[in-house]
Amino acid sequence: MTHANPLETARRRAAGLSFRTGPVTPEPLGDGITNVNFKVIDDGVPYFVRIGGDIPEHGITRSAEIASSRAAIGAGVAPALLHIEPGAQVTQFIEGKTFGEEDVRDQANLERLLPVIKRLHHEAPNHVRGAAPLFWVFHVLRDYAGRMRDDGHRLADSLPGLMTLAGELEEAVGDIRLVFGHNDLLPANVINDGSRIWLIDWEYAGFNSPLFDLGGLASNNQLSPQQERWMLDAYFEREPDDHLMHRYGAMKCASLQREAMWSMIQETYSTLDFDYRAYTAENLDRFENALTDWRNTA
Repeated sequence: MTHANPLETARRRAAGLSFRTGPVTPEPLGDGITNVNFKVIDDGVPYFVRIGGDIPEHGITRSAEIASSRAAIGAGVAPALLHIEPGAQVTQFIEGKTFGEEDVRDQANLERLLPVIKRLHHEAPNHVRGAAPLFWVFHVLRDYAGRMRDDGHRLADSLPGLMTLAGELEEAVGDIRLVFGHNDLLPANVINDGSRIWLIDWEYAGFNSPLFDLGGLASNNQLSPQQERWMLDAYFEREPDDHLMHRYGAMKCASLQREAMWSMIQETYSTLDFDYRAYTAENLDRFENALTDWRNTA
């Protein structure tokens, strides 16, 4: 029995969207690790096309993603959403540099990026319509653990220890203030067009603590301790005290645990050509190192 190539299936889907005015040749973009993305030039105009349906194992629904995208557009931090079909979205194509970790670590870029994140947090809630999407990392971790137990995952024996750590981190985070978070601040979700910085990819967006985006930004891009303190000072407009640093450090650890367990789930469910086992190992190492640092500074 042969199976359709996911990339070719998605390419045909992108080429056949009713949005186009003539024949197009979708060009695959980047190394997506959840969806398949394309640049499509139609009548001389470039568009970004995302192909992908709901992903229940990650709590992703396209209706929530679209609502979040519209809220981010309203806040002025996301490209325009131009067309929607079941399993497909067409957005404005941003000509610019997609960031890598080193770009986020560049202090000048970081100083431009942080106000964009803060604007999203505080302006997007004014534009959310319908059921409000929510992202709470500790619920996500518990749900991932349940799926891994059900699936007999290769790392199922590690779940008791991982969930004990998750409970410790959740207690340390404590009470939170809700903002509207991106919740997936990997460098590839940041684009600099030369005059402004854009955020893309709204699959996991929703109400959350600002500490998750800040912790995720630091952990996903390996900010230095000095940059982390600068970030917290600039965001909260005050010198971070020990209590804030402890809560922030716990959420930073949780963001890395989520990335590692996200990859564990992908090992089972994804059909994309990506080495999820290696990604799991990389993020488990980052999580363990961050956890050690957090405990040593408590």
